[in-house]
Amino acid sequence: MKPILIKNARLVNEGKIVESDVLISGQFIHKIGRDISIETAIVIDANGKFLIPGAIDDQVHFREPGLTHKAEIYTESKAAVAGGITSFMEMPNTIPNTLTQELLENKYQIATRNSLANYSFYMGVSNNNLEEVLKTDKNNVCGIKVFMGSSTGNMLVDDESTIENLFSRAEMLVAAHCEDESTIKANIEKYKEKYGEDIPFNMHPQIRSDEACYISSSRAVSLAKKHGTKFHVLHISTEIETGLFDNSIALKDKKVTAEACIHHLWFSDEDYDEKGSFIKWNPAVKKPNDRTAVLKAVLDDRIDVIATDHAPHTLSEKQNKYLTAPSGGPLVQHAIPAMMEFYLDGKISIEKIVEKMSHNPAILFEIEKRGYIREGYYADLVLIDINDPWTVTKENIYYKCGWSPFENQRFRSTITDTFVSGHHAYHAGEFDESLKGKRLMFDRK
Repeated sequence: MKPILIKNARLVNEGKIVESDVLISGQFIHKIGRDISIETAIVIDANGKFLIPGAIDDQVHFREPGLTHKAEIYTESKAAVAGGITSFMEMPNTIPNTLTQELLENKYQIATRNSLANYSFYMGVSNNNLEEVLKTDKNNVCGIKVFMGSSTGNMLVDDESTIENLFSRAEMLVAAHCEDESTIKANIEKYKEKYGEDIPFNMHPQIRSDEACYISSSRAVSLAKKHGTKFHVLHISTEIETGLFDNSIALKDKKVTAEACIHHLWFSDEDYDEKGSFIKWNPAVKKPNDRTAVLKAVLDDRIDVIATDHAPHTLSEKQNKYLTAPSGGPLVQHAIPAMMEFYLDGKISIEKIVEKMSHNPAILFEIEKRGYIREGYYADLVLIDINDPWTVTKENIYYKCGWSPFENQRFRSTITDTFVSGHHAYHAGEFDESLKGKRLMFDRK
């Protein structure tokens, strides 16, 4: 590949914004500085656009294998790249569930062939596969995923001894979905008695309640502290849960960490009447005060990472009644544009967005040479034009499912270019698929 020289960018990195050029050589950032010149390079004039390190999404569901009528690693990684997400970590509740090392490796093989973004896959936990889980190589797999709440197939882990052993024996990061199953089941029965089969979607946060979240997450955090487990709580959705997390120590020294998702930062229960099943997620989108509290915890560093929990379903599936409409929605293409709206409204700095979406996932997961704009690091880079508004329509959605909870939303910022490991993978609506993403590697002692 010819060297690529990005000129006149507003480089956002490590808490600063500086005017700079960046020279890409092969897969890596070769030089950062002003007035770089090289005759053989392909020159891209950023013309004052923001240049950020590619986002690292630590929670996606790309549905392959087994659920490819909803999504595929190819289609969703393509949407991710268009959205400035250059690396993803995908969840194990595919079909079959990723519960053996062989099934885990199969997913890597699919990604090697088809993923336009860099990739890693979680090893899944069930009630009876702990010994298999403990074989996972901590230097080439992002983490272990445990569902401590409702999930697909055989992935709800409710056996006390399995959970205790997992937390005491795991030598790598454990990530968890935390909702208390017994509380949710009791709430469903309560609302079925009241509404029958026609439960309104705005009852979702009452069914998958604050209490259900807190019971599970507080118990899991206590277990992690008891055993010294490196433990990451996914998609915090309630104000009460934010009190479980600490901002008094640096992220690299934290054992217990937390993630916020775009939908819990953007939507509230006031949106169910308009959006219905299209904002039905687990955990549920809750009250405006919960949304405010989650953003506050992001800003004050109790919550460490912003991710998507991208989880597409078909339109026909989403058009079912409450009890049969699946939870989840597609988000990777629109996550950074949504966060840029918060930036433009003065709710968060772009430096903090980069910290939570690029730097911190790299620190937390100990990813090799990604998440920053540094010489010698992989050139995972994104150019953002904050003066190029656009509206989300079905015609410009790349998800296989063909819809978005952000349809008709006008965003003021456009992602114009995405570089994945030095490859100019996306420019102004066009993709170069001649090179694929790379497997993420981890520097864990």
